[in-house]
Amino acid sequence: MRPRGGSGPGPVWAQRVRQLQRGLRTKEERIVVLETENAALHLKLAEYQGLAGRSTNEVLQLYSAHGQQQKLQRSSVVTHLHEAIKRLKQDMKSLRSFALELSNDFQRQCKAYLYQALTAVQEIQLQNEAMQMFQIKAFDLEQSLQEVTERYEKEKQKRRVLHNSLVELRGNIRVHCRIRPSLPFDNADEHSVSQDRQRNFSEKVAYAVDDETVLVKCSRPGHASINKTFQFERVYSAFESQDTVFADVAPLLTSLLDGYNVCIMAYGQTGSGKTYTMLGPQLEENFAFALEDESELGIIPRATQEVFRLLSEKPPGSYWVEVSVVEVYNNEIFDLLAKDSCGKVFGIKRDVVTTREGKSNVPLLTYETVENASEFLHLVIKGLQLRVRHPTLVHAHSSRSHLVVTLTITTVVSGDSFGTSWEDEQISQRLNKEFSCTYPQKTRENRSTSSSRASSPAQLEATEKPKQVRTRLQLVDLAGSECVGMSGVTGAALRETSFINRSLSALADVLGAIAEQRSHIPYRNSKLTHLLQDSVGGDAKLLVMLCISPDQKYLTESLQSLGFGTRARQVQRGQIKKKNLPVQSKAK
Repeated sequence: MRPRGGSGPGPVWAQRVRQLQRGLRTKEERIVVLETENAALHLKLAEYQGLAGRSTNEVLQLYSAHGQQQKLQRSSVVTHLHEAIKRLKQDMKSLRSFALELSNDFQRQCKAYLYQALTAVQEIQLQNEAMQMFQIKAFDLEQSLQEVTERYEKEKQKRRVLHNSLVELRGNIRVHCRIRPSLPFDNADEHSVSQDRQRNFSEKVAYAVDDETVLVKCSRPGHASINKTFQFERVYSAFESQDTVFADVAPLLTSLLDGYNVCIMAYGQTGSGKTYTMLGPQLEENFAFALEDESELGIIPRATQEVFRLLSEKPPGSYWVEVSVVEVYNNEIFDLLAKDSCGKVFGIKRDVVTTREGKSNVPLLTYETVENASEFLHLVIKGLQLRVRHPTLVHAHSSRSHLVVTLTITTVVSGDSFGTSWEDEQISQRLNKEFSCTYPQKTRENRSTSSSRASSPAQLEATEKPKQVRTRLQLVDLAGSECVGMSGVTGAALRETSFINRSLSALADVLGAIAEQRSHIPYRNSKLTHLLQDSVGGDAKLLVMLCISPDQKYLTESLQSLGFGTRARQVQRGQIKKKNLPVQSKAK
């Protein structure tokens, strides 16, 4: 159809048509593109559907394979379980049989153990009964042992009393032995000695077996050891105190007041404890210390205290006490209480003489009157300050002289106070009868002496008027014997050692001569023996206190001291007599 009216609207419509045609072509092109994409998508869908089908098949295959595998696994597990159950059943069966056997064994063992327990209970009951019997027997034995011990101690005391009585009858010398402990200075000079030799030196060879026996182990290189024993009236071990030592000395002091002269002498090598035994530690240097520490006091201060205690029981004014202190140095006697014109104490040389009566006497010897123990000790300390000392390798404070402290008691008594008592006569007569077979001559002499003394007219006359009786206590601290090679002394000290050893040898010679009852006793070979003549060979009760060292280092000196003590015990001087004759007062 053609449009009306000419050319007015025609171009517009043509343009519109062209636009529509272009839009149509665009849509068609779009449709073609979409169809192409749709075809491609269909292709991809078909491809994916094929893949899904294949995957499904694979899944189905896998599932079926998995199912088959599970079936196989379940069948194998069941098989294993059946086998395990079978084995468990077998184990259960064996365990049941084992448990049955174990139960049977347990029952058998229980029965056996029960039987053993019953048997053990019965045995324990029997043992308890036996133990009770043993305890009863042990108690009875202990009682018997205690009774025997008590009887033994009583018999021992009786034996000691009888022995002392016998010693007094025979006039024997009492010998006590004291073993000192090891001291620091024993090893002070051994720094240059080999260790083996030092051990040998420090080895203890002297022991107190009991209170009457000393055992010494004697050994030499290459020789068998030999044990030697020595018997004495009393032996003190290294652990016994000064109190114990003095307890055995004290009875002699009672004899002093009963009218007997008494001498206590310390003998031994240098450094063996003589001065400690007689004086105590540092007595001469510190008097206050010595009084405060009474447990360490030696025999001299203790004896003085005991003497004044016994004298205090006598009536006032019936006695007076004098003291003298001398030393024997290089065979010379020095008076240690002598004073110069100014009153100062210094040692003056004295001499010893023999009187007409055969007694030793020191003319011009200083005697100081004392009224108590403190005054006595004060004078002794003054004397000790003058005593000669010299250090040696064995002892740093070695005494180089013999010290003799004499305490003289003058008592005013009636004539019969110091006569022989009835008990003394009875003891003497009994012991004379017992030992008349062994010592008939001495027994007859003692009997004649006793009878003459009992019926003497002079004694009967003396009972009518008072008289003075003088008794004497001598306390002697001997210088120690020395081995020059061990002490290491030279010069003046060597000369001192020579005099010390010679005087001690002279003392041994005197004892040997008395023991052998020689006609001549060499008292005058030494000033020491001359001074101690009345005590050693006269009518004094003499106690020798041997002091020895326990170590191997001092074996030779210890054996020498023990040999001296053994010889001293063999000395028989006859029965000791009381001082019952009047004496003239000595000028001071």
